[in-house]
Amino acid sequence: MLKSYVKRTGHFTDSQKKAYETLSQKYIIPFKDEQINFSDFFNSDNITIEIGFGSGAATVQIAQENTDKNYLGIEVHRPGIGRLLREIDKRSLSNIKIIEYDAFFVFEKMIPQSTLDAIHIFFPDPWQKKRHHKRRLIQHPFTNLLSDALKPDGYLYMVTDWEDYAAFALNELNATEGLCNSFSQFAEPQSWRPKTRFEQKGLEKDHVIKELFFVKKNIKGED
Repeated sequence: MLKSYVKRTGHFTDSQKKAYETLSQKYIIPFKDEQINFSDFFNSDNITIEIGFGSGAATVQIAQENTDKNYLGIEVHRPGIGRLLREIDKRSLSNIKIIEYDAFFVFEKMIPQSTLDAIHIFFPDPWQKKRHHKRRLIQHPFTNLLSDALKPDGYLYMVTDWEDYAAFALNELNATEGLCNSFSQFAEPQSWRPKTRFEQKGLEKDHVIKELFFVKKNIKGED
C-alpha cells in the first residue's frame, strides 16, 4: 500500500509542541493492530471519523456545534495535531479524539464494520501528476474499507478543489459496493461545513469546489 500523504515540514510552534507533549495521553488513541471499542473513549455510539484534518479548525468547530456526536480525527502531521489538541483543551471538548497514524491501516486494523455514522474527507492531497494518481486516498481498495466501516444510512462526505480528483473520486465511489450517491453527480454544498484554509486558498486560485456525498445502503436484513 503506497502512502497517500507526504510528511510536510511545517513549523512546529512552541505552543503546538507543548500541547502535543502535555495533552497527547488524554486525547490521542494509540494505534493498535486490533479493533477499537468506541465505548472505551466516547459516551455514545454516534461516531464520525475525519481523515486528514489538517489544522483541525473545521474539526473543532463541527464538534463544538454538535456535542451530542463524537469525532475521531486521523492525522499524521504533528503541527496540526498539536493545534487541534490545544483547541480541544481550550474549549473543554470531550467529544474529540485523535489517532496519529496512516488512515489506511487505521481502517484496516482498528475500525469495526458498521460502526461509523459518518466519514469526512475535506481537501485531501490531490496528487495532481498522473504518475502520482496511485497515491490518491479515495480509490480502491481503500473505498471498500470506508464503505464497510459505515453503518447502514451512514454517509461519506468528501470535498476537493481539484476537478480532476473530484471526477476520479466520483468514479471510484460509484464503483464501491454498498455506497449510493445522494445526488446525480456532485453534491450541493453542505451549509454546516466550515470553510477551511485549503478551501480559501483554492478559491483564491479560482479553483472550483466539488463535493461528494455518498450514503451506505441499508441492506435488507440489517438493522
